[in-house]
Amino acid sequence: MAVLTIEATAALRRRAHRRRARRRLGVQALAVALLIVTLAPLLWMVQMSFHPSTDVLSVSLVHPTIENYTALWTGRFPASFGNSLIASSVSTGLALLFGVPAAYSLSRWRFRARRKVALWILATRMAPPIAFTIPYFLAYRYLHLSDTVTGLVVIYLTFNLPLVIWTMSTFFAGVPQSFEEAAWTDGCGIWQAFWRITLPLSVPGLAATTILCFILSWNDFFFALILTRTRAMTAPVAIVNFMQYEGWEWGKIAAAGTLVMLPVVVFTFLVRSYLIHGLMAGGVKE
Repeated sequence: MAVLTIEATAALRRRAHRRRARRRLGVQALAVALLIVTLAPLLWMVQMSFHPSTDVLSVSLVHPTIENYTALWTGRFPASFGNSLIASSVSTGLALLFGVPAAYSLSRWRFRARRKVALWILATRMAPPIAFTIPYFLAYRYLHLSDTVTGLVVIYLTFNLPLVIWTMSTFFAGVPQSFEEAAWTDGCGIWQAFWRITLPLSVPGLAATTILCFILSWNDFFFALILTRTRAMTAPVAIVNFMQYEGWEWGKIAAAGTLVMLPVVVFTFLVRSYLIHGLMAGGVKE
């Protein structure tokens, strides 16, 4: 009986092991399928950018060429790419400069209208962009900010700043206040404890917030289309110029799309570890 019991237990373990192996294999197959579905359009765009103009829509890449990329840099696209880079970087930097201290104050200081202020900040992100089109257009024409990189920085700042305040206040609330109190006991002031203790512990959240702000600014098409013409045209708007009545220049569109995608991919890859920790951080602690 003891031998039969041991053999039955071993058989149950083998069946359980096989079930776990099949379940693990199924999860891995699903992950690979989702990865292929997600990356297939991007990889197709990249390989299409290396096709010659004669067979740009061909599936197979027989004779790769960089003529589409060289053709881009002989027109207005480099200036548009630079405008996007400047507007996105400056607006993200300013949003962090003003938003991070505001988020820290909102997470630490208790006052009567604290929850209402947080809700008002979040409410600025609830309205669709088209609702602000006419006020921005009229104000920019009066202030002579139309078709300027400065105007783009201002409008991106108005949308990135609430995002920074809302997200960073969550990360700051997750840092125990006892750490700061210990720093105060050692002689640090409020803002010294913030720079030396709280902010370093919130680096993952800071990285995630920076990437989100940069991506939102970099990928903007609506406001850049409405508020710019030629001097401050951004890269996403410049791609539309390759869609003409005579025909669509698919090679240049694919090459421009690849170049527009490249800075975000590189930046995200460099800070991927911080981004993963930041996106997986806990909720707000009251």
